[in-house]
Amino acid sequence: VQLVESGGGLVQPGGSLRLSCAASGFTFSRYDMRWYRQAPGKERELVADITSAGVGTHYVDSVKGRFTISRDNAKNTVYLQMNSLKPEDTAVYYCNARGYGMDYWGKGTLVTVSS
Repeated sequence: VQLVESGGGLVQPGGSLRLSCAASGFTFSRYDMRWYRQAPGKERELVADITSAGVGTHYVDSVKGRFTISRDNAKNTVYLQMNSLKPEDTAVYYCNARGYGMDYWGKGTLVTVSS
């Protein structure tokens, strides 16, 4: 089982990034998917989640209207489009698949928002 995040980097405030998480080794289309983030010195927090079919999504209040989670089950990939980035969005972003007694995590990708 693998979840591999990509797309992080350094971006100026107000900029955009698109994170991707490529999944393998399990039936991706059966799992709800989540993006978490962990900022330095803070607890890991759930940022967004999407149902297995991609019909339902939820966001933490701090990213509503700025971030969009989506998935492509044919490509076994979940995305996080991040717009209007703020310095407080700086964190390591992780994707997660949980269900059927399993809990899978990627190693994360670092997003730094700074001028």
